[in-house]
Amino acid sequence: MKKQSNLSRLLKIAGSHKYLLYASWVLSAVSAFIALVPFYYIWKVIRDVLDAAPDFGQAENLPRNGWMAVLFSVIAVLIYISGLMCSHKGAFRVATNLRLRTMEHIIKLPLGFAESFGSGRLRKIVNESSAATETYLAHQLPDRCNAIATPCGLLILLLVFDWRLGLLSLVPVVLGFLIMMAMTGRRMQEKMKEYQDALDDMSNEAVEYVRGIPVVKTFGQTIFSFKKFKDSIDRYKVWVIAYTKELRTPMMFYTAAVNGVFATLIAGGLAFTRNGVTTEFLLDLIFYIVITPVISVTLTRIMFQSENAMIVNDALQRIDSVLNLKPLEETEHPGHPKDASVELQNIRFSYDGETDVLKDISLAIPQGQTVAFVGPSGGGKTTLANLIPRFFDPKSGSVRIGGVNVKDIPKEELMNTVSFVFQNSRLIKATVLENVRMGKPDASREEVLDALHNAQCDDILEKLPHGADTVIGTKGVYLSGGEQQRIAIARAMLKNAPVIILDEATAFADPDNETRVQAAFSKLAEGKTVIMIAHRLSTVAGADQIYVICDGRVAERGTSRELMERGGIFSRMWQNYQTSVQWKVAKEV
Repeated sequence: MKKQSNLSRLLKIAGSHKYLLYASWVLSAVSAFIALVPFYYIWKVIRDVLDAAPDFGQAENLPRNGWMAVLFSVIAVLIYISGLMCSHKGAFRVATNLRLRTMEHIIKLPLGFAESFGSGRLRKIVNESSAATETYLAHQLPDRCNAIATPCGLLILLLVFDWRLGLLSLVPVVLGFLIMMAMTGRRMQEKMKEYQDALDDMSNEAVEYVRGIPVVKTFGQTIFSFKKFKDSIDRYKVWVIAYTKELRTPMMFYTAAVNGVFATLIAGGLAFTRNGVTTEFLLDLIFYIVITPVISVTLTRIMFQSENAMIVNDALQRIDSVLNLKPLEETEHPGHPKDASVELQNIRFSYDGETDVLKDISLAIPQGQTVAFVGPSGGGKTTLANLIPRFFDPKSGSVRIGGVNVKDIPKEELMNTVSFVFQNSRLIKATVLENVRMGKPDASREEVLDALHNAQCDDILEKLPHGADTVIGTKGVYLSGGEQQRIAIARAMLKNAPVIILDEATAFADPDNETRVQAAFSKLAEGKTVIMIAHRLSTVAGADQIYVICDGRVAERGTSRELMERGGIFSRMWQNYQTSVQWKVAKEV
C-alpha cells in the first residue's frame, strides 16, 4: 500500500477548508507572474532614458511606464495577500483539527501515560508540532507555488531580450541549486530529526527542573544539581555548534553563487562587447542586472521551504508517536460492579515491557474496608494502586472491582467508581467552586459548599476575599499544600465514589493542616472502600488490613498489631518511624 504523503494527509485533515488552500496556491502563483510585469515597464523606462539621453525631457512615456509598474506591483501584492488569507484560514483549521485529534486520542490512553511519556515532551508535541503544520500550510506552500511560478516567468524574460545573457545568468543559479541540494538532502533530514530530539529533551527536562525549583532554593543548589537538565543543554550546544560548522563552507559558496549573478553578467558583458557596445545591448544588460536579484531571493525561499518540509515531516512523525500508542481497550460486553470490593489476581506489571516492578501480587479488599499499602520507597505501592483506576493495565493478571474486571467496566463508570487523592494535588486556575465541581460537573452550588464544609475547608473560605468564588492563583491568592489537599478532598467528597485511593495524602500538610485533613479523611471514608498509601505509619495504624509491599511483592499482611507481633519488615519500619518522630534539633548552650 502506497504511503500517504504529508500534504495529502494534511489536506484530508483540512476537510472542506482544503479548497481555501487550493485557492491560496493559485492566487500565489498568479501574483508571482503579475509581480514580473513591473520589470517589463522598468525595461521600457530604461529604454526611454537611453533613447532620450542627454535630453531627458523628450522621454514623455516615463511617468506612464513608472505608474504602470507601481500599479502591477500593487495588484500583485493584493492578490498575494488574498492568497495568504485563504491559506491561513485553512492552516488554522488543520492545526486545530490536529490538536483536537491528538487530545482526543490522549484521553483514550492509560491515565499514567503522560507521566511516563514526559509532560514537557507531550506539551511540545501537542502545541509546537501542530503549529509547524500551520506555518507550512499558511506560508511555505503558497510561497512554494510563488517560487515555482517566478522562475517560469523569469525564464521567459531572461531568454526574450538576450538569450546569451539569459543563459549566462542561469550558470550561478544552477551552481547554487546544486549546493542547496547537497545541504538539504537526506542527511539534512536526519539532522533535523536530531535537532527536534534535542529540543524535546530540553523541553521535557526544563519542565522537571521548574517543578523542582522549590527544592533547589530550599537547599541552596544550582542548576548543576539537575544534571539531566544541564546535560540536555550541553548536548544541544555541542550539536548546534558542530552542525553550524559543518554547513558554514557550503552556505558560504551558496550565498556567493546566488548573489554573484550580476558579477557573471558583467564579465559576460565585457566578453560580448569586445567589438563595441550598442545601446540595445547596454539596455538588456542593465535590465538583467536589475532583475537577477529576484533569482537569489527565489532560490533562498526554495531552500528554506525544503527545510520547513522536513520540519513538518518530523512534526507529523512526533504526532504519530502519540497517535500510534495503543489506547485502553473498550469491551463490547460491559459489566457493572455489584459492590465496592477490590480484588487483584496474579498481577505482574512492567513499565518497559521487560523488568517487572510488580511480581505475582494477589490480594482481596472487601467492600467498606480500609487497607493500607506501606513499604520501602520504590517497592511498588503507588504502581499497584495505579492499576485499580486503570492508570495502566497489568502485564498479566486481572484487577476486579465488584467482581468485574476493570477492563470490562465502561470508562466513565470506572472513573465514577474510583476517586484518587494524590500526594501533590493539582488545582487549576479557577474559582474554588469550579475546582471542587470538577468532581461532579452538574453539582449545585449547595452541594459544592456542603462538600467544602465536610472537607474542613471553612477556615480557607473565610480568609479568601470572595469565599468559594475566589480565583486561585491570581492577585496573590495562593493556598498551602495542606489547604490544596483539603480542596482536593472536597472534590473527592462531591464525586462520592465508592472506592477511594489516598496516595501520601498528608505528605505536605503541617500539624494543624494534618489534623484537619485526617478529620476530612474520616468523613470521606464513611461507608467507602479505602486504599491508603503512606510513609507516615501513624496514619495507617487503624487500618483493617495492612499490606507491606517490598520489591514488587506482598511481603507481609495483617493488622498493625499482628504485624508488630510478627517482628518483620513492618515492625522495623515502625520502630524507625517512632525514632524519627522523637528526633529534635540540638540547641547549643
